[in-house]
Amino acid sequence: MLGFGAAVMIRIADSSERLAAARPDELATELENIAVAGRRLEVEATGLERTRAAVADGARGDADLDRARHEAEALAVLAGTGPAIGPGVTLRIDDPRGTVEAWILVDALQELRDAGAEAIELSGVRVVASTYIVDAPGGGMTVDGGSVAPPYELRVVGDAHTLAQAMRIPGGVLDTVATRDGTHAEVTNSDRIEIRALRAAPTPRFARPAG
Repeated sequence: MLGFGAAVMIRIADSSERLAAARPDELATELENIAVAGRRLEVEATGLERTRAAVADGARGDADLDRARHEAEALAVLAGTGPAIGPGVTLRIDDPRGTVEAWILVDALQELRDAGAEAIELSGVRVVASTYIVDAPGGGMTVDGGSVAPPYELRVVGDAHTLAQAMRIPGGVLDTVATRDGTHAEVTNSDRIEIRALRAAPTPRFARPAG
């Protein structure tokens, strides 16, 4: 450190002596060189500041994109246009004699939605807000225009305990199915329910985005 300090002092002393002995035109040239170097440093500093601001803006932009992506994925789950996975329940209804009617499944869907179901699949058909279920001629049911035959299986993502309790309430779905001849219903809790059935995104006929 002492050696470094001595070298600096010598360099400063040499510069001072050189400037003191310099002619006016040499001093002017030296000052111009210093000014040019200063302007170059200012340009570099401005460029670095712009780079820092761009990096900060990019980070904010990436955060906005991530947030928008997460929101789109959540909406896709609720709309049935995206797959869903999570805890939940499976409700299986065995109906070998065809005594279970469509309204029973409609009631089951309503009770599940009231209990907080976030994604539902009925025997391979993704259930959405517009889903309809009707009795099919000759047995079975029609779900959103497709044929579904027993046994019926509802796969539901949501709070497993709450959903299971909703199915087991007195006078609920399990009790109703039990009154039908030859039928049997069972609810199974699961830590992982995977729903892959999807719905195509609907195209509105009259509505347009407002903005």
